[in-house]
Amino acid sequence: MALHSVDGSGAGRLRVGVIGCGYWGPQLIRNISDLRGATLNAVADPRAERLAYVRSQYPGVARYSDHRALLESNVDAVVIATPIHTHYEIARDAILAGKHVMVEKPLTDSVSDALDLVRLAEEHNRTLMVGHTFLYNPAVEALRRIVREDVGRVFYVDAARLNLGLFQTKTSVLWDLGPHDISIINYVLGQEPVSVSARGSSCVRPGICDVAYIEIEYKSGVMARVHLSWLDPAKVRRITVVGNRQMVVYNDVSLGEKIRIYDKGVDTPVTDDFGEFQLSYRYGQVSIPYIEWREPLAVQCEHFVDSIKTGTQPRTGGLEAIAAVAVLEAAHYSLQHEGRPQPVNIPSRFDPALQASDILRFDNDRQDRQNSVLMDAPAAS
Repeated sequence: MALHSVDGSGAGRLRVGVIGCGYWGPQLIRNISDLRGATLNAVADPRAERLAYVRSQYPGVARYSDHRALLESNVDAVVIATPIHTHYEIARDAILAGKHVMVEKPLTDSVSDALDLVRLAEEHNRTLMVGHTFLYNPAVEALRRIVREDVGRVFYVDAARLNLGLFQTKTSVLWDLGPHDISIINYVLGQEPVSVSARGSSCVRPGICDVAYIEIEYKSGVMARVHLSWLDPAKVRRITVVGNRQMVVYNDVSLGEKIRIYDKGVDTPVTDDFGEFQLSYRYGQVSIPYIEWREPLAVQCEHFVDSIKTGTQPRTGGLEAIAAVAVLEAAHYSLQHEGRPQPVNIPSRFDPALQASDILRFDNDRQDRQNSVLMDAPAAS
């Protein structure tokens, strides 16, 4: 698909449309409108008041009440910021209409649907990217480097993402907040999860899990524990990684100290004499690295445009994003079955030729596990 030229230099600028102008959509609209390599051409939302907002803030942008009408326009790419249960249908419509697609996290609510989108994008030679915004956060990049270079052998990971709200009506805290920490931990460790268990509570609305505890095991044996809540008095966005050499804490809420590295640990003496066996505790310095800051969403939108123009795979492409969906789907089933551990089945990253049989296999696995992944009904609260 040729890129539209909007200036006298002949440089191609990508025409982008945004589908969904609710909670997160306005942030995407703002960032896309600021991009040098793209133009914001259109916005679609079924709510008249949201289209009125677009008209007041971006008067030159076309407005549609139906995403299908936007897809009939001349946009080259679309960004989808709609409820999770609508992602698959809208993204599928967009790819079949010849558009490049960025979908807000998670990609879909099932591995089988995610695989189908990856297959369609490959068949139609379209870019498919998922908005795991934290993977474009400079502090997360720093965390990844520190864990791989300085922390040593990772013992465990502990994460907490807590706040009061925003309560959802058609999904749970697991699917709403979980994609953030799961994608960050996968990225930082550079490993794929092999099993997951989850427990939670429906405190406010029956059948809608608003507090959840997830335990994820990785191939190396590293365990990660994730605490999610819409019902907490304090806003917490924290990930702790403990290794045999150092410990590091990523605190996204902190304005000036997002990363703190602790030279602390426990050393085990090498001895065969039980009487001489004593643990040695190490209390070293705390260092706070300088992190050059850029708005992660701006980096993400820029990366989307660059991926399309260069024809390269985005950092958070469809296959990469499927890993988070696989963990969420397995955790959802565990949540409904008293926290019973579940295997995490992730398609091979090295076999992009996704056949219909692969999709059917994951769809059958999904049906075996549950009838729906949209509503959480935990066994114990």
